[in-house]
Amino acid sequence: MGKSKQIGNHNSTRKKSIGKTWKTKNYTKHLDQIHADMKPSAAAKLLKQEVDYDVTGSAQHYCLHCARYFVDVKALKEHFKTKVHKKRIKRLKDEPYTQAEADRAAGMGSYIPHKTIEVKTQDVEEKMD
Repeated sequence: MGKSKQIGNHNSTRKKSIGKTWKTKNYTKHLDQIHADMKPSAAAKLLKQEVDYDVTGSAQHYCLHCARYFVDVKALKEHFKTKVHKKRIKRLKDEPYTQAEADRAAGMGSYIPHKTIEVKTQDVEEKMD
């Protein structure tokens, strides 16, 4: 796509922020942040949130691995079948890098092979009203 074609407004602050707006439009959580969210205590809080009408789906339908809210259970289940979700699961199987691992790679310790984690799609509870 390239750069935005804004002409004029040399002293405008809007011009400076438009590039950042385009760059951060599709920003999502990083994998190490999601690994922190996947710990049982944090996951329980994220999956059982209070009703918040400012968030999509009133914060009741959340994909833990993709860090996304959905309108209803049907949309969440459809998301689990998508390529985006499956790729995210595959990327989450690698354990996040630590400072100790970086030190070992720099020659400050013995090499230990990188670990993989078993990641499964979360279970969905359907409420019958």
